Amino acid sequence: MKTLTTETLVQRLTHLGMATYALLATLIWLVPADLHPFIAIALTSFAAVNAGFLGGIHWGIGLRGNTPHGRHHITWSIVATFIAWVAVVMPAYAGLPLLGLLLVACYAIDHKTWADAGLGHWLQLRQHSTVVAVVGCLLGAAGT
Repeated sequence: MKTLTTETLVQRLTHLGMATYALLATLIWLVPADLHPFIAIALTSFAAVNAGFLGGIHWGIGLRGNTPHGRHHITWSIVATFIAWVAVVMPAYAGLPLLGLLLVACYAIDHKTWADAGLGHWLQLRQHSTVVAVVGCLLGAAGT
């Protein structure tokens, strides 16, 4: 049996995440109105968990202790997670755009910091996944 490389696994899981955004954003426009709250909370929760995960990457970078601005990484990880939590308790029409903005901020910070942490080769995949996630959040918000 062939073993997946870490790079292939990360790419596949990222594409699965992008497909989830696309599916949920599409469903919000296709399901009957009485199902909108369920799809909206699924999309909002998924985006918030995603943002928290992206913050968690910075927590890990900061804990290594050998990277520049380690304390900033740890602080950002908490800020990203806190903002995601606030967005989850907001109505979807307001929380989803906030999460889209947060995901853009996560990418901007990753773009500035990942290269120094040895993660620069992942930035193109991060950019693509950010675009899909933000479009999904905005389409989902528009559909609520």
